[in-house]
Amino acid sequence: MADFFRIGFAEVLSFQNLFLVIFGVFLGTVVGAIPGLTATLAISLLIPLTFGMDAVPALVLLLGIYCGGIYGGSITAILINAPGTPGAAATLLDGHPMAKQGRAGEALGIATLSSALGGMLSAFVLIFLAQKIAFVALEFSGQEYFAISVFGLSIIVSLSKDLVKGMIAGLFGFTVGFIGLDGITSVQRFTFGSVRMMSGVNMIPVIIGLFAVTEILRLVEEGKDDGKRAEIGRINRILPPTKVLFRLIPTFIRSSIIGTLVGILPGAGANIASFVSYNEAKRASKHPELFGTGVEEGVAACETANNAVTGGAMIPMLTLGIPGDAVTAVLLSALMVQGYAPGPLLFSEHMDVVYPIYAAMVLANIFVLIIGLAAARPVAKIAMVSKKFLIPGIAIFAMIGSFASSGYLWDLWVTLVFGILGFVLYKLDFDVMPIVLGLLLGEMVERYFRQAMILAKGDWTTFFTRPISCILLVFALLSILWNVYKDIKKNWLPQKQAK
Repeated sequence: MADFFRIGFAEVLSFQNLFLVIFGVFLGTVVGAIPGLTATLAISLLIPLTFGMDAVPALVLLLGIYCGGIYGGSITAILINAPGTPGAAATLLDGHPMAKQGRAGEALGIATLSSALGGMLSAFVLIFLAQKIAFVALEFSGQEYFAISVFGLSIIVSLSKDLVKGMIAGLFGFTVGFIGLDGITSVQRFTFGSVRMMSGVNMIPVIIGLFAVTEILRLVEEGKDDGKRAEIGRINRILPPTKVLFRLIPTFIRSSIIGTLVGILPGAGANIASFVSYNEAKRASKHPELFGTGVEEGVAACETANNAVTGGAMIPMLTLGIPGDAVTAVLLSALMVQGYAPGPLLFSEHMDVVYPIYAAMVLANIFVLIIGLAAARPVAKIAMVSKKFLIPGIAIFAMIGSFASSGYLWDLWVTLVFGILGFVLYKLDFDVMPIVLGLLLGEMVERYFRQAMILAKGDWTTFFTRPISCILLVFALLSILWNVYKDIKKNWLPQKQAK
């Protein structure tokens, strides 16, 4: 550990590397706050610029963008109800209601603090337990990944105000996930002869459509400025009272653990971590019915978890060469371009690179906290911009983000269609979040179910003979039954009259 501080921090605290970390966090935050422009895109565009740099400066710049990009998505999720990144989709459930109550500063402050804490805690897990945890995750097979995906889908029933409408929306998202080529047989499904639909429906245009475009249509429907958004942009305080922060400590700890563990699992990512953590925070709350109305725990759970993914996803990337998410897949290529192959040899022969990576992860999250809190007041002014400027601005960034996600004009049409659909569902009082969750996890459920069945030669009991998958499936079933029971008790059974 002495070598970590002597080599790692001594290297990263040089003027050049410190500047690159700060610049990376700032750039990542700006990019992450623009709907559709993710940290993956920013790092991909900057990798060619790092070819002429030494390994450590190149990696600390990219890691700063990574940490800042995950955090940045919460800013627009809170202020204008349009998540900048898929990982911030769950943040708007309580973040935007807090902003509408005139607590935008508190929401931004909690998001910033949660992001920094989640990122730093996962960075320390990376430092102390990287190799041990990675080899445990390596034992996971299709059965475990299927069970995790089903557990994620079970969250749909707790995210919806109306159980039936939530299930309908979730099944719709699940069905949309089937569009494209079959992952195993490559048979076309629901493509209607369209070449563009053969690649399936891209998640980013769907999220931009359901939230950003729907928000544009809602703003247009409201008509002229009525002063309501001035409340969102008014900042009275950045952080909530001390007693609230102490109340959030269990949420910080629980969500950090969830985010780190989800990050370790290849292919899971920040969006799944935030939804799972939100559901667990709601389950642990004494007042779960308040979630979705502007609860501090809701914002803290999502932002702690999705930023804790950063350290978790680095673990299999560095120790096994298996990227935990899309961003670390790009970082893996950057590491290999610099001439370093991940794996056991990296730790035995190149700790002069590993230690600075550790230090950069810690410092990047410290600067997320500093930059986020310093920028909260000026950033909140976004919500006070006149609608005649705000609506075109959101529309432009939404279209740019949608197009940049793949480079196809087709995704602009997807964004528009789902934006109109989201507005119609809003008018019908449907929740759109289950659509996102169904689309996100539906493809994973199918893929891992079929993989597991192939490995088990058609024996469906394989999901229950492996302990981890069995436990997760039981938890998923109990979660569904409990929420169905609460819905029946609330809406179908006669209520006791108050005396």
